[in-house]
Amino acid sequence: MTIKIYNTLTREKEEFRPIRQGEVRMYVCGPTVYDYTHIGHARTYIAFDVIRRYLEHKGYNVLMVMNFTDIDDKIIRRANETGEDPKELAEKFLRYFLEDMKALKVKPADIYPRVTEHIKDIIEFVEKLQERGYAYEGSDGVYFEVLKFKDYGKLSRVNLEELVKGARVEPGEGKKNPEDFALWKKAKPGEPKWESPWGEGRPGWHIECSTMSTKYLGESFDIHGGGNDLIFPHHENEIAQSEACTDHEWVRYWMHTGFLMVNGEKMSKSLGNFITIREALERYDPEVIRLFVLQRHYRSPLDYTEDGIEHAKNNLERLYNTLENIRVAMEKAEISFKWGSGEFEAYEAIREAKTGFYGAMDDDFNTAEAMKAVFEASNAVNRYLSRVETPKESVLRKAWEFFRIVSEVFGIFEDYFREKKAGNEEALIKLLIDVRTQLRKERNFALADRIRAELREIGIRLEDGPRGTVWKRMRV
Repeated sequence: MTIKIYNTLTREKEEFRPIRQGEVRMYVCGPTVYDYTHIGHARTYIAFDVIRRYLEHKGYNVLMVMNFTDIDDKIIRRANETGEDPKELAEKFLRYFLEDMKALKVKPADIYPRVTEHIKDIIEFVEKLQERGYAYEGSDGVYFEVLKFKDYGKLSRVNLEELVKGARVEPGEGKKNPEDFALWKKAKPGEPKWESPWGEGRPGWHIECSTMSTKYLGESFDIHGGGNDLIFPHHENEIAQSEACTDHEWVRYWMHTGFLMVNGEKMSKSLGNFITIREALERYDPEVIRLFVLQRHYRSPLDYTEDGIEHAKNNLERLYNTLENIRVAMEKAEISFKWGSGEFEAYEAIREAKTGFYGAMDDDFNTAEAMKAVFEASNAVNRYLSRVETPKESVLRKAWEFFRIVSEVFGIFEDYFREKKAGNEEALIKLLIDVRTQLRKERNFALADRIRAELREIGIRLEDGPRGTVWKRMRV
């Protein structure tokens, strides 16, 4: 089935046709590194991580670029507040961001360009705009003249006439028109600065993404992504300056994630209602956070609540329990010489779940619908195991392979499938189970319970049943 993507530019789902066959070039706006990353950011980066993973799973070579804004008004302001050097402050939070993404199992971008390492490229880009008549030098910097770009507003649907009415030139600004935006800012006392044809200064915000994405992905590429809050003015301004420079379509598909909400308001640093990724990870497994995010479609608003996180935690435990049920059942499963109605019923449920999973993901990466298919498969497997005396290895293998696909795409269960089960560990656990069984026969329940409790402390749960005791790993 063909992948369809909702394109913010056209407000429609479109069949995905990359510029180069078999390859996807993708740019996702990265953070301005002046503070810890919060769960709202995690929502965006997890969503695009899964989009990338799915494209790779479908056989595309994905070249992914994510920038770091390591010089900006916010960085300078925070550095002044803390007494730190802006460069050192940005480097610190850049490192924290990468650590947070690794903890959340977000695959690293192929290239992480920094603004401060691309000043020469940015200056050259601004010079091209100036040569083409779209940029002019004012008293305090170089500006893009918005009225000269006839397609301005095509992404955000902003009405330029209304924008002009509602804006004004602030005192001290050197621009001609209130809607014009800065490409280069002339240096103020005490600020970081670089030499340029317009004197010492630093880049504006929007120009950096146009410059770095074009440098690494070309003058036209497939996907540009970010949060909804970047549609205007950031992405609108990126389009204007990029297409003014090249005279052709810059990005084929624009993708934006919905807001993470707290009590009806967008989670943001400016509102002070944010929870950092580090704070969340102190309380929850990273896979719980991923599952919480994936339970909603990436374009939909997502309400952050403790109940919602706990619900995701319980769901993840259910899925891990299913994987453990499969693992335990495989030990006594038999090769299939024939199937009965139970096997055919389980097989059909797994087949339909797999079809549903791919159908949902092909439909604009609908992880919420895809997740329903995952739980349908989970329920079918557990129902099958509860009804048969000796499960068939072939049925369990099909379920196992489906969950491996889910792991690859959703970024959950990865350690589980990657693990090489240590034979010595399993032998030791089985020995302890045998000892515990003997202790219970001898009515030494205190020591038997201690063995169970100690194993639970290291993540091994014992389940007693009519056929004996089985052990399962606990994950969350």
